[in-house]
Amino acid sequence: MKILIVDDDPKLRAFVSKGLDTLGHTTSAAGSGLEARNRLAAQDVAPDLILLDVMMPGGDGMSFLEELRRCGTETPVIFVSAARGVEDRVRGLRLGADDFLVKPFQFDELLARIEAVARRRARPLYYEVGELRLSPLHRSVDRAGERIDLSPKEFDLLRTLVEARGRTLSRVDLLRIVWGMHFDPRTNVVDALVARLRRRLDRGEESVIETVFGEGYRVAPPREVR
Repeated sequence: MKILIVDDDPKLRAFVSKGLDTLGHTTSAAGSGLEARNRLAAQDVAPDLILLDVMMPGGDGMSFLEELRRCGTETPVIFVSAARGVEDRVRGLRLGADDFLVKPFQFDELLARIEAVARRRARPLYYEVGELRLSPLHRSVDRAGERIDLSPKEFDLLRTLVEARGRTLSRVDLLRIVWGMHFDPRTNVVDALVARLRRRLDRGEESVIETVFGEGYRVAPPREVR
């Protein structure tokens, strides 16, 4: 990823840049909101993600983010700030930040937050398989426009099959991904949940979930809508 670090602390900028560069990311830095604005305006930087301080010279981070969002820029932003108040975190998130990390922090936590934001942003708004539509964000499913209420485990199973993008998943695969089991309990828990899920989804229509005899289950490759 190309990551822009906006912070007035040169030691922090150097520390974060070194760690991220070592992991293969490409970093650039700005010491103030004004410098960051100028670099973005001059198109010196086209970041995939911005790490943004709140309290800086040349304009605070909140105003910087508000301006970005008002201009239609959807670049993910993680606030990295010494501001500890709940009101600061709430305001930042409501302005459109993707996360808020309080200083001081461990580098591994920063990295985990970056990875989590990248995963969320990479996920489509919803998947379509024929008349079926599944939203990972809202954990909702409908078929032909009719809402289908699923239990958390039913939703997790369906999403796992859909996100396999046409690959067949064995019962062992599904036990590991959906139930967190790394062994086969020799029960029919997978088959039973698939049967229950089919009754909820199909309602007399062609089944969304296909049985691949001797191998497991699959769902046709979905269309991703972003």
